[in-house]
Amino acid sequence: MAAWLRSGIRLPLALGIALLVAYPLVFGSAYHLRVLTVAGIYALMVLGYHFIFGHAGALALTQGAFFGLGAYVTGILGSQLAWSFPATFALSIALPVVLAALIALPVLRLESHYFALATLGIAQVLLLIAIKWEGLTGGPNGLSGVPPVVLFGAVLPNGWPMLLLVWGVVAAGAALAWQITRGLTGRAFHLMRDNPLAAQAVGLDIGRLRLAALLLGAGYAGAAGALYVHTLRIISTEVLEFPVMVACLTMAVVGGRTRVAGAILGAVLLVHLPEWLRFLDRYYLIAYGALLLLMIVIAPFGLIGALERWRTRRWPEPAPTPPAPLPLRRPQLRAVDRGTKLLEARGISQRFGGVRALNAIDLTVGHGEIVGLIGPNGSGKTTLVNVVTGVYRPDAGAVVLAGQAITGHAVHAIARAGIARTFQTLNLVDDMTVLDAVAVARRGKTRRGTPRITLARAHGEAIALLGELGIAEHATRRCGGLAQGVKRRVEIARALALEPRLLLLDEPAAGLNPTEQRDLAARLRTLAAGGLSLLVIEHNMAFLMPLATRMVCLDHGQVIAEGSPDTIRRDARVIEAYLGAEARSA
Repeated sequence: MAAWLRSGIRLPLALGIALLVAYPLVFGSAYHLRVLTVAGIYALMVLGYHFIFGHAGALALTQGAFFGLGAYVTGILGSQLAWSFPATFALSIALPVVLAALIALPVLRLESHYFALATLGIAQVLLLIAIKWEGLTGGPNGLSGVPPVVLFGAVLPNGWPMLLLVWGVVAAGAALAWQITRGLTGRAFHLMRDNPLAAQAVGLDIGRLRLAALLLGAGYAGAAGALYVHTLRIISTEVLEFPVMVACLTMAVVGGRTRVAGAILGAVLLVHLPEWLRFLDRYYLIAYGALLLLMIVIAPFGLIGALERWRTRRWPEPAPTPPAPLPLRRPQLRAVDRGTKLLEARGISQRFGGVRALNAIDLTVGHGEIVGLIGPNGSGKTTLVNVVTGVYRPDAGAVVLAGQAITGHAVHAIARAGIARTFQTLNLVDDMTVLDAVAVARRGKTRRGTPRITLARAHGEAIALLGELGIAEHATRRCGGLAQGVKRRVEIARALALEPRLLLLDEPAAGLNPTEQRDLAARLRTLAAGGLSLLVIEHNMAFLMPLATRMVCLDHGQVIAEGSPDTIRRDARVIEAYLGAEARSA
């Protein structure tokens, strides 16, 4: 059995498909077919909700509103205007997508609970419109007479025909969702969900990713709403009420918020659970709530996540074979550029309330130069890096890269322009493999192709970078299980995957022993010799001074000294502010 599982077939998935197929064959009554049809409709809605809630990590409460809008479009056009199913179905998908696009600009800028509250408000507005606009929607009484689905001249009544149509659409939606999220896009969503700043730093436009997730979710929900009213043959305000959204959210959490199988399992289970508990009469709701709470407690990553962990413990899989390395294109330093300025920070000032973090700082980095940036804690080193990379917009001054002003540009735009960085506090996602953590930065660099092809190419380029930094043997391990020094190198490899012209390193020697420090310094010199410019923040002078070609010292947000490492070592202001009296005797 273990060999069978390692071939790529998953026992829980195979059993789930078999049970799903067998259920209507064993319980073939009209009632059971209708319940399973409704479960398929909810599964389709949850599949769409996975994009924004699961993959993008945003608690949107609009999925029920998109579902209801799709239902009303089909209900009104089908019952009042006798439009055909293909036309109403297409519009039921299109109009929720249009609504999602209209609300995206103000709503997607919000974070956390503010985003959830704003999306909840949109759903309530649609509900009020449905209640008050009686001439169009029928008001609280709704509309009856929604026609059955007619395809190719054949009427599809409830029962087996409608069941097969709904689950056929679910299968198509599941295949599309799996295709979208299986490659680099899925890795990009993973990084964005767990660490938005790191995602932007590797050139990912998280605003565009969230917008795509919201639009996809709206389309799925609209399709589910259309199928819902064709199944019930009536339309009422219940499709826009909050319990629909609660049911969708619960199904996503219980099944597993990022797994296609989780959406289907959650929907089938939660639609059938009340039916299975009817024998409890007045107490079935209490039992229903208790069972849901128990499932969430024992399976915080969803039932599919729990099944996957059980399978991994029961039948552990061998580590995958790392791909063959692929050559990576690097910017080449032209002879005419050597010695000229690549980065210029002119008169940069930055305040945080009453604290002046940076005060009219001027800093330059030349082509192929290694500049060391030092200073006591709180002197403004990381703040300056954040200004250069777009995390902060300076109160005054300008940042220029290769003659082009980049002041105020978005973080992902600056990363794509050629500035990559690492972080003082490691920004890796623990449950991503090292290979994926580096490959995700290649999303904007790989040539077009299928998700499988682009992912394979990115993995090949990632293994080449890991080899350059001497950590290729860790490629298939999870980032959370790595030593501190290896994690630092993984971050550097991820930054190099952007093919940058300038690399900003924030304390790269932290957590490295002396041997590892010497090895890393040698590799950084090789990169600089190839044309890469480096700006290195570091407190470890034994590592930085032999590495840097020029050093800049900050204190209280100002440049107090600049020059060669030997000059900085002897500067009285640097000794007093940072290096200390022992440096004088040394």
